[in-house]
Amino acid sequence: MVMSEQSAALNEPVTVLIRRRVKPGCEAQYEAWLQALQAEARTLQGYLGVTTQRPGTSGPREYVSAVRFDSLASLRAFETSEMRARHLREVASLVESDAVWEELTGLEFWFSAPPGTVVPQPSRARMALVMIAVVFTLVLVIGTAVNTAFALLPFVTPYPLRLLVTITIEVVLMTWWVMPWITRRLAGWIYPSHKTS
Repeated sequence: MVMSEQSAALNEPVTVLIRRRVKPGCEAQYEAWLQALQAEARTLQGYLGVTTQRPGTSGPREYVSAVRFDSLASLRAFETSEMRARHLREVASLVESDAVWEELTGLEFWFSAPPGTVVPQPSRARMALVMIAVVFTLVLVIGTAVNTAFALLPFVTPYPLRLLVTITIEVVLMTWWVMPWITRRLAGWIYPSHKTS
């Protein structure tokens, strides 16, 4: 069971938040390095795009990049690649310390990030379309199946109980199967690649 859960996790979309504090006066060089890395990363299998938040005029000189991959396996391939090692050597003299990495799985699709957190958000309109299609289909199919199953029982079951069973099945399917599968298949459309400043 643990092995199958680990295998499923390897195939879920993943986002990595990478935080780097740039040395004073090295911002332009870091920007050039960042653009070169992002251009080369587009050739990687499983790379879905990046959103970068640049530091404000005051406060820490911290860049935060949210990099998306279609699976944990694709991320691991990037982490062990020669390309990443080469770019890390190139940026070492421009930053104050090693980058801080934070991995997020595809389940974050369900939750809103706290204010100030840099997480790539899907297009609201596209997210709404996907959720409407998914919820409508599940409510129709599962609701009908649950009502049919309960109708076969020799006693009448209250509506709230049937609704609870329907919702439980829907949430389990959406969390562990439907939404991870859909975010992998539609990632390029749901999360259009762009950069923000």
